Amino acid sequence: MRDLKIIARYLGPYKRDFILAAVCMLFEGTLELLIPYLTAGLIDEGIVAGDLSHVWATGAEMLACGIVAMGFGMAFSRCSARAAMGLGANLRDAEFEAIQRYSYENLDHFDTSSLVTRMTTDVTVIQNALMNGFRPMMRGPVMFTAGLILASLLSVRLACVFFVMLPLLAVALALIVRRVAPLYRVLQGVMDELNDVVQESVTAIRAVKAFVRGEWVEQRFGAVNGRLADTSTRTFGGAVLNLPLFQTVMYASDVLILALGGSVIMAGQLKVGELTGFMSYVLQITNSLMMISNVFLLMTRALTSVQRVGEVLAERPTIASPAQAIAEVPDGSIAFDHASFRYHADAETDVLHDITLSFSAGSTIGVLGGTGSGKSSLVQLLGRLYDVTEGAVLVGGHDVRSYDLASLRRAVGIALQRPVLFSGTVRENLLWGRPDATDEELLEACRVAAVDEFLDRIGGLDGDLGQGGDNVSGGQRQRLCIARALVRRPRVLVLDDSTSAVDMATDARIREGLRSLTDVTKVIVAQRVASVADADKIVILDEGRVHAVGTPAELLATDPIYQELYRTQVSEGDEQ
Repeated sequence: MRDLKIIARYLGPYKRDFILAAVCMLFEGTLELLIPYLTAGLIDEGIVAGDLSHVWATGAEMLACGIVAMGFGMAFSRCSARAAMGLGANLRDAEFEAIQRYSYENLDHFDTSSLVTRMTTDVTVIQNALMNGFRPMMRGPVMFTAGLILASLLSVRLACVFFVMLPLLAVALALIVRRVAPLYRVLQGVMDELNDVVQESVTAIRAVKAFVRGEWVEQRFGAVNGRLADTSTRTFGGAVLNLPLFQTVMYASDVLILALGGSVIMAGQLKVGELTGFMSYVLQITNSLMMISNVFLLMTRALTSVQRVGEVLAERPTIASPAQAIAEVPDGSIAFDHASFRYHADAETDVLHDITLSFSAGSTIGVLGGTGSGKSSLVQLLGRLYDVTEGAVLVGGHDVRSYDLASLRRAVGIALQRPVLFSGTVRENLLWGRPDATDEELLEACRVAAVDEFLDRIGGLDGDLGQGGDNVSGGQRQRLCIARALVRRPRVLVLDDSTSAVDMATDARIREGLRSLTDVTKVIVAQRVASVADADKIVILDEGRVHAVGTPAELLATDPIYQELYRTQVSEGDEQ
């Protein structure tokens, strides 16, 4: 029932087309059902009686019924196609909007490849089921019920054959659906795997070629593709059993009806025209049963896809703005009040343990630590990309959970560890930071982020970055991402290891540019000591805990981790 509600809800303005299609289908079926009835009269009262005028009059009525039924059929096809395509478009829009509202935690529940499959393949399955299955879904039961009633009116004795065969067909269809239904979900799951392999292989094509691993990638794809083929064969191999099974039962019914009908005619209890009309109804009943069986299988697969789409739509964002949200972040002060964090509720240990820190607005904070020490997890809490498990994170003197989410994230500019650019020009990418920014503001952000060094070489603000920024190097992508964050004019600027791919001279120039932003709190996550040499305070993290906090001079005098980093990076660098 829930699945049907999803379909009804997202039909939206196309409900009218859906209803019109049903009405057209009803009239088309009614007119087609009149034709066998008219045929019986044409034979018995026209041909057998030798009444030619009755033959012509009845024939004209049959032709008129056929033409009008064809018109209703064409109208049905148009309306059902519009309803199906509109439903697909609405479902894709709704899924995409839902994904945009997801928090990082929500996104952890779905693989990227699975989300792509649910927005493409699953929606297409639903569209095809509505477009190709709506007609037999509406027509089949109507034609079957009306045909059975009208056939019974012609001969109850012959109609009894159907009442014997129908339970056999129902049992057979139930067994087929019971076997096939679980396989459809397995099939879509394997489709997710295939998309995942294709996505990884295409994204990493340069690494594949560099390491000459094309053969391994082909074998990996072949294994998943083979599993998809096997699953499809097993699934559809079971589904198509309904066709020969139904045909066998219905052909046996036809033979019994002809044999029984012949004996009844010989006994003078039935006319030839009545048997001819009855056989026309037999054909309609047979076709309607085939329609019903195909619809069951089509809808079984479609319902699996509806459930998968419904899972995306039903996922509630774990992070949302509170009812009485604070609309503006007053300043860039930062505080962590006994904050602990784990990515999943069922995780064995916390990623961050009892973090207590406090920094004034406008200060520069460096965050150092080994791989896996929790540096990125710490700064992601500032923009509320995740929520703390215990304690609180404060920005501007207020718990981040009390802010309007959009307002908080506008105030906390983040350049992520992995630089992400989009297809388009430099200007289009920078305007992600603030759509109303002027060219002067964009150029100023480029100057601070040292983008102006190469901006002219790539065509200025109108230079094309290519797909995903492929036209620029890794270090240039990082600088463009920093500039994009600066365009936002944030209260807090988070650079999550965002200069790891630039040289030392460029790193120094970026730090010099950041020093001019006296009203912005800078949080710089780095692997290099030089990247945080100008910081007011440096936080040393070790296994998710605050190991030490102090100025660079204080840490150099007292902290062994900082001393080791300084010795290996700075002292040895000077010697070389």
